[in-house]
Amino acid sequence: MKTTPQQLLLAWYHTHGRHDLPWRTTNDPYRIYLSEIMLQQTQVKTVLERFYFPFLEKFSTFNEVACAEVDDVLKMWEGLGYYTRARNLHAAARACQGILPATAQELMTLPGIGRSTAHAIAAFAYREALPILDANVKRILHRYYALGERDEKQLWGYAYDLFDKQHPFEYNQAMMDLGSLVCVGKQPKCDECPFGKHCKGRAEPLRYPMAKVTKPKPIRVRDIILFEREGKFALAQRKERFLSGLWGFAQYEKGSWGYHSHYLGHITQHYSHFTLEADCYHETHNDPQEEFEWFSLEEIGRLSLSRADHKVLQWIHPKEKD
Repeated sequence: MKTTPQQLLLAWYHTHGRHDLPWRTTNDPYRIYLSEIMLQQTQVKTVLERFYFPFLEKFSTFNEVACAEVDDVLKMWEGLGYYTRARNLHAAARACQGILPATAQELMTLPGIGRSTAHAIAAFAYREALPILDANVKRILHRYYALGERDEKQLWGYAYDLFDKQHPFEYNQAMMDLGSLVCVGKQPKCDECPFGKHCKGRAEPLRYPMAKVTKPKPIRVRDIILFEREGKFALAQRKERFLSGLWGFAQYEKGSWGYHSHYLGHITQHYSHFTLEADCYHETHNDPQEEFEWFSLEEIGRLSLSRADHKVLQWIHPKEKD
């Protein structure tokens, strides 16, 4: 009997798969959901070493996330980036009162849970027979079927075509591992791939998919002012999309703060969608022109701050030197 591509994939996974990842050794839908959200735009190593276990230590159940304040959730997410994920996690917990639905269809009604994430939770926690379509799987499908054009609707069709309904858990985990370990973006290891001759793009894998048109990352030039009054500092909660919910010191367009303040230094912070270049000042004689709240250094330590604001904070609250 001829061996199918799915059988070859599962045999490869049996030998080479990352079976000991903590979200693969549990049926707890909350822990699986948390891993899926954290792993979006973030490497497995980073999630494992710095964020997954501390978050679960703070919020051991999904109901604890629902009962927490969003600031507390953001604080545990601090440094992981893409903070919309944390806000959506908190909103989803409250929407379902800390109990995740048991089907992909219901999961997709929760904030921040798209089709692929819903399929992943349903397949891994409840063994629902559904394929996933994360970045790794997309890359494999593009190459396997020699698809140059980026068309998500088309990819979902191919995801179902290649899917192994009898082994939804193992198949989806295998596809993610294959994309992460073998069918990688820049230097795919085609000689190690279990799909072998079944892959239509094997001869020229870097052709698939077509490269995205990249735009130069914008640079934001700002002045950051540390307003101090009686030992407390002025901070406001960010409202812009990517840092929404985090606390930060006052920022102004370069040169628009019209008072003389003590210069502290310059910071550069690279974010996914822009680069911040900012000169930082300490101001004790004038108050900010907008609405801010005032916090002591001890209170600031309990707030969730962006990486840029943590850099600024070091000028007034330096870490103890070894």
